[in-house]
Amino acid sequence: MKRMPFEPPTEYYDERIETIDEKICDLIEQRKDLSNNNPGFPNKKLINAWAKRYNLFEDFLNRLFVHFLNEENFRPVIEPKGFLKNIPILKSFEKDDRFYSVTFVRQFENASVVHFTIDRDASDEMPGGLREHTFFELSIAGTGEDYDCRNEGGGGSNGHTSFTFIVSPSLPDDISEIVFVFKEYKASFKAKPTGVEFFIKVEN
Repeated sequence: MKRMPFEPPTEYYDERIETIDEKICDLIEQRKDLSNNNPGFPNKKLINAWAKRYNLFEDFLNRLFVHFLNEENFRPVIEPKGFLKNIPILKSFEKDDRFYSVTFVRQFENASVVHFTIDRDASDEMPGGLREHTFFELSIAGTGEDYDCRNEGGGGSNGHTSFTFIVSPSLPDDISEIVFVFKEYKASFKAKPTGVEFFIKVEN
Protein backbone atom coordinates (compact mmCIF):
# COMPACT_ATOMS: atom_id res chain seq x y z
CA MET A 1 0.00 0.00 0.00
CA LYS A 2 1.78 3.12 -1.19
CA ARG A 3 1.63 6.12 1.12
CA MET A 4 0.74 9.46 -0.45
CA PRO A 5 3.62 11.97 -0.26
CA PHE A 6 3.16 14.51 2.51
CA GLU A 7 2.48 18.10 1.50
CA PRO A 8 2.62 20.81 4.21
CA PRO A 9 -0.85 22.36 4.63
CA THR A 10 0.57 25.87 4.42
CA GLU A 11 3.75 27.63 3.35
CA TYR A 12 3.57 29.87 6.41
CA TYR A 13 5.45 29.18 9.66
CA ASP A 14 5.72 31.52 12.64
CA GLU A 15 9.42 31.26 13.52
CA ARG A 16 8.76 32.67 16.98
CA ILE A 17 7.46 29.24 18.04
CA GLU A 18 10.42 27.27 16.69
CA THR A 19 11.96 26.70 20.14
CA ILE A 20 8.56 25.60 21.49
CA ASP A 21 8.12 23.09 18.66
CA GLU A 22 11.61 21.74 19.24
CA LYS A 23 10.79 21.36 22.95
CA ILE A 24 7.65 19.39 21.99
CA CYS A 25 9.86 17.00 19.99
CA ASP A 26 12.23 16.71 22.95
CA LEU A 27 9.32 15.92 25.29
CA ILE A 28 8.01 13.25 22.90
CA GLU A 29 11.42 11.57 22.97
CA GLN A 30 11.48 11.73 26.78
CA ARG A 31 7.97 10.26 26.88
CA LYS A 32 9.07 7.32 24.71
CA ASP A 33 12.21 6.70 26.78
CA LEU A 34 10.46 6.89 30.16
CA SER A 35 7.63 4.56 29.07
CA ASN A 36 9.90 2.16 27.14
CA ASN A 37 7.82 3.19 24.13
CA ASN A 38 4.72 1.59 25.68
CA PRO A 39 2.81 4.57 27.11
CA GLY A 40 -0.75 3.27 27.12
CA PHE A 41 -3.51 5.88 26.82
CA PRO A 42 -4.61 8.67 29.21
CA ASN A 43 -7.98 8.01 30.84
CA LYS A 44 -11.04 10.19 30.20
CA LYS A 45 -10.58 12.08 33.47
CA LEU A 46 -7.08 13.18 32.48
CA ILE A 47 -8.13 14.11 28.94
CA ASN A 48 -11.01 16.19 30.32
CA ALA A 49 -8.79 17.95 32.89
CA TRP A 50 -6.06 18.76 30.38
CA ALA A 51 -8.57 20.05 27.84
CA LYS A 52 -9.97 22.49 30.39
CA ARG A 53 -6.59 23.51 31.81
CA TYR A 54 -4.92 24.18 28.46
CA ASN A 55 -7.97 25.39 26.49
CA LEU A 56 -7.95 22.44 24.07
CA PHE A 57 -10.67 20.22 22.62
CA GLU A 58 -11.01 16.76 24.17
CA ASP A 59 -11.37 15.12 20.76
CA PHE A 60 -8.18 16.83 19.58
CA LEU A 61 -6.29 15.39 22.56
CA ASN A 62 -7.74 11.93 21.90
CA ARG A 63 -6.52 12.06 18.30
CA LEU A 64 -3.14 13.40 19.40
CA PHE A 65 -2.51 10.54 21.84
CA VAL A 66 -3.74 7.98 19.29
CA HIS A 67 -0.98 9.17 16.95
CA PHE A 68 1.56 8.76 19.77
CA LEU A 69 0.28 5.23 20.31
CA ASN A 70 0.58 4.35 16.62
CA GLU A 71 3.90 6.00 15.76
CA GLU A 72 5.05 2.72 14.18
CA ASN A 73 2.53 3.30 11.38
CA PHE A 74 4.59 6.26 10.20
CA ARG A 75 7.85 4.42 9.64
CA PRO A 76 9.34 4.86 6.16
CA VAL A 77 7.57 2.57 3.72
CA ILE A 78 9.63 -0.16 2.07
CA GLU A 79 8.40 -0.83 -1.47
CA PRO A 80 9.38 -4.34 -2.62
CA LYS A 81 11.56 -4.17 -5.73
CA GLY A 82 13.25 -6.74 -7.92
CA PHE A 83 11.00 -9.81 -7.85
CA LEU A 84 12.97 -13.04 -7.41
CA LYS A 85 10.59 -15.95 -6.78
CA ASN A 86 7.64 -17.32 -4.84
CA ILE A 87 8.21 -19.70 -1.93
CA PRO A 88 5.23 -21.97 -1.06
CA ILE A 89 4.54 -22.27 2.67
CA LEU A 90 1.09 -23.85 3.13
CA LYS A 91 1.28 -23.98 6.93
CA SER A 92 -1.70 -23.36 9.19
CA PHE A 93 -3.09 -22.95 12.69
CA GLU A 94 -6.66 -23.63 13.78
CA LYS A 95 -8.54 -22.15 16.75
CA ASP A 96 -12.28 -22.41 17.40
CA ASP A 97 -13.97 -21.80 14.03
CA ARG A 98 -11.04 -19.97 12.46
CA PHE A 99 -8.42 -21.46 10.15
CA TYR A 100 -5.29 -19.29 9.82
CA SER A 101 -2.70 -20.02 7.14
CA VAL A 102 0.44 -18.65 5.56
CA THR A 103 0.11 -19.62 1.93
CA PHE A 104 3.32 -18.35 0.34
CA VAL A 105 6.10 -15.78 0.54
CA ARG A 106 6.97 -13.61 -2.43
CA GLN A 107 10.69 -12.87 -2.47
CA PHE A 108 12.13 -9.54 -3.66
CA GLU A 109 15.67 -8.18 -3.60
CA ASN A 110 14.94 -5.76 -0.74
CA ALA A 111 11.98 -7.35 1.06
CA SER A 112 9.65 -10.33 1.36
CA VAL A 113 5.85 -10.29 1.16
CA VAL A 114 4.06 -12.76 3.43
CA HIS A 115 0.56 -13.82 2.36
CA PHE A 116 -1.72 -14.65 5.31
CA THR A 117 -5.34 -15.82 5.17
CA ILE A 118 -8.16 -16.40 7.65
CA ASP A 119 -11.12 -18.64 6.88
CA ARG A 120 -14.16 -19.28 9.04
CA ASP A 121 -17.73 -20.53 8.85
CA ALA A 122 -19.97 -17.54 8.10
CA SER A 123 -23.05 -19.52 7.04
CA ASP A 124 -25.16 -18.20 9.92
CA GLU A 125 -24.30 -14.53 9.30
CA MET A 126 -26.50 -12.10 7.45
CA PRO A 127 -25.00 -10.93 4.12
CA GLY A 128 -23.32 -7.58 4.65
CA GLY A 129 -23.60 -7.92 8.42
CA LEU A 130 -21.15 -5.94 10.54
CA ARG A 131 -18.63 -7.62 12.82
CA GLU A 132 -15.81 -6.28 14.93
CA HIS A 133 -12.76 -5.41 12.89
CA THR A 134 -9.43 -6.70 14.15
CA PHE A 135 -5.83 -6.14 13.16
CA PHE A 136 -2.93 -8.59 13.03
CA GLU A 137 0.71 -7.90 13.83
CA LEU A 138 3.45 -10.16 12.48
CA SER A 139 6.90 -10.71 13.94
CA ILE A 140 9.61 -13.10 12.78
CA ALA A 141 11.44 -15.46 15.14
CA GLY A 142 13.92 -18.28 14.75
CA THR A 143 16.77 -16.50 12.96
CA GLY A 144 18.20 -13.95 15.40
CA GLU A 145 17.68 -11.28 12.72
CA ASP A 146 15.69 -8.14 13.51
CA TYR A 147 12.93 -7.86 10.89
CA ASP A 148 10.57 -4.98 10.27
CA CYS A 149 7.06 -6.34 9.52
CA ARG A 150 4.38 -4.04 8.17
CA ASN A 151 0.74 -5.02 7.76
CA GLU A 152 -0.31 -3.76 4.34
CA GLY A 153 -3.99 -4.40 4.98
CA GLY A 154 -6.29 -6.86 3.28
CA GLY A 155 -9.81 -7.72 2.33
CA GLY A 156 -12.20 -10.50 1.53
CA SER A 157 -15.69 -11.89 2.05
CA ASN A 158 -17.56 -12.73 5.27
CA GLY A 159 -15.85 -16.11 5.54
CA HIS A 160 -12.47 -15.38 4.01
CA THR A 161 -9.95 -12.61 4.67
CA SER A 162 -6.45 -12.19 3.29
CA PHE A 163 -3.62 -9.95 4.46
CA THR A 164 -0.15 -9.16 3.19
CA PHE A 165 2.85 -8.20 5.31
CA ILE A 166 5.99 -6.55 3.95
CA VAL A 167 9.04 -7.91 5.76
CA SER A 168 12.42 -6.21 5.49
CA PRO A 169 15.17 -7.08 5.03
CA SER A 170 14.32 -10.08 2.86
CA LEU A 171 13.79 -13.42 4.54
CA PRO A 172 16.45 -16.04 3.70
CA ASP A 173 15.70 -18.40 0.83
CA ASP A 174 16.12 -21.27 3.28
CA ILE A 175 13.17 -20.55 5.55
CA SER A 176 13.14 -23.90 7.35
CA GLU A 177 13.87 -22.24 10.71
CA ILE A 178 11.51 -19.28 10.29
CA VAL A 179 8.69 -18.86 12.82
CA PHE A 180 5.84 -16.50 11.93
CA VAL A 181 4.36 -15.03 15.13
CA PHE A 182 0.88 -13.52 14.74
CA LYS A 183 -0.89 -11.43 17.36
CA GLU A 184 -4.40 -10.01 17.04
CA TYR A 185 -5.50 -6.57 18.25
CA LYS A 186 -8.76 -4.69 18.29
CA ALA A 187 -8.85 -2.27 15.36
CA SER A 188 -5.27 -1.03 14.85
CA PHE A 189 -4.45 -0.16 18.45
CA LYS A 190 -1.65 -2.32 19.80
CA ALA A 191 -2.70 -1.47 23.35
CA LYS A 192 -5.79 -3.71 22.98
CA PRO A 193 -4.76 -7.31 22.24
CA THR A 194 -7.65 -9.74 21.82
CA GLY A 195 -5.71 -12.59 23.42
CA VAL A 196 -5.29 -14.44 20.10
CA GLU A 197 -1.61 -15.20 19.48
CA PHE A 198 -0.16 -18.13 17.58
CA PHE A 199 2.95 -19.41 15.81
CA ILE A 200 3.36 -20.89 12.38
CA LYS A 201 6.70 -22.65 11.98
CA VAL A 202 8.19 -23.31 8.60
CA GLU A 203 10.04 -26.60 8.51
CA ASN A 204 11.06 -29.09 5.89
